[in-house]
Amino acid sequence: MGIHRWHVAVGCGTALAAGVVPPPAWADGQVVIGGGAGIIVEGSYCTLGTVGHDKTGELVGFTAGHCGGPGAQVVAEGSGVPVGTVAAVGDGLDYAVIKFDPAKVIPTANFAGFAINGIGPAPDWHQPACTDGAADGTRCGGIASIPGPGPHSAMNHAPFQPGDDGGPVTSSDLLIGLVYGGKTVAGDRGIPQVDATQYTKFSAILNDVNAKGGPGAGFTPIPA
Repeated sequence: MGIHRWHVAVGCGTALAAGVVPPPAWADGQVVIGGGAGIIVEGSYCTLGTVGHDKTGELVGFTAGHCGGPGAQVVAEGSGVPVGTVAAVGDGLDYAVIKFDPAKVIPTANFAGFAINGIGPAPDWHQPACTDGAADGTRCGGIASIPGPGPHSAMNHAPFQPGDDGGPVTSSDLLIGLVYGGKTVAGDRGIPQVDATQYTKFSAILNDVNAKGGPGAGFTPIPA
């Protein structure tokens, strides 16, 4: 059973638009992939965070580490065909590096209208942000907590469902994080309940892969 992908623009908890996005299209036997694309890792539905090249020129991508361990097959949602394997998993940061078969995929910086035009700096508190997941589609809100030195943060007005794991978090179309989960903050004294998506800062992920020097080191996303 596949994931129902809904693209919803959200501001202050209000849905602005919604529509079903069809499975990724095939072109000459290749599937189009990019940040926000649905993937299946060892039977687990997840979301691709970004795609690009590492310092060796390998075509790689990132998703959540809990989706599957090293050697796990990666299938593009709707294709049924393996397009890559998990090459490495981060320790404590919940990220995975996927090595793609360039003969089977067409990487894009703009998947189904969700653009990733580079890597951004750590955002400020309340700075606008968006995320795109295979389960919930596109949701936009703001950075939910004052940025600290730790590797994790969250954005509000962004409900999370299983399948959104590994999806990109962007601000001004620049990648700032990968989704690893979600939480709900209960309302109180007239303040409504708030849904939040939790993410690992992509700067922390890059620091880790660069320090290790293995798959994903020197990563640069596909240019727009």
